[in-house]
Amino acid sequence: MLRSPARFQATARRLVELYRAARATREPRAAASVRRRGCWSQAESLRARHLSRRRRGLLAGAKIGAEASLNKIFWSELDLRMHETALRILGRSAAELLPARTPRARRRRASWLDGYLFALSGPIYAGTNEIQRNIIAERILGLPRG
Repeated sequence: MLRSPARFQATARRLVELYRAARATREPRAAASVRRRGCWSQAESLRARHLSRRRRGLLAGAKIGAEASLNKIFWSELDLRMHETALRILGRSAAELLPARTPRARRRRASWLDGYLFALSGPIYAGTNEIQRNIIAERILGLPRG
């Protein structure tokens, strides 16, 4: 629950805009597989909003359980996949965005690279996804400790 669902919805909207702009210029990177990933991102961002509604129970005094591990894996992998999709759309031009100072017109595109670099940390901080999977296996699925 470290991430706001609105953040994912905004990223998904930006991703669709990026795809449409690439498609309008008839760039080959705007292929069907990228379109599917963009649609997937939109759907998953809505799912993030739905999952966050469970927070209401916490505000009413419910305890945080092992289900929080499911949520952590979900948002950290969603964030990474959305930014990977954006970089796939940008293609080689993403490498040109590496300099710290970019012209104003390129800043919006550069934010995808910044977002990607930050998203790489998501599966690590707040408990690595591997640890979260162990928690799910033991506490939710009842599997023996490995």
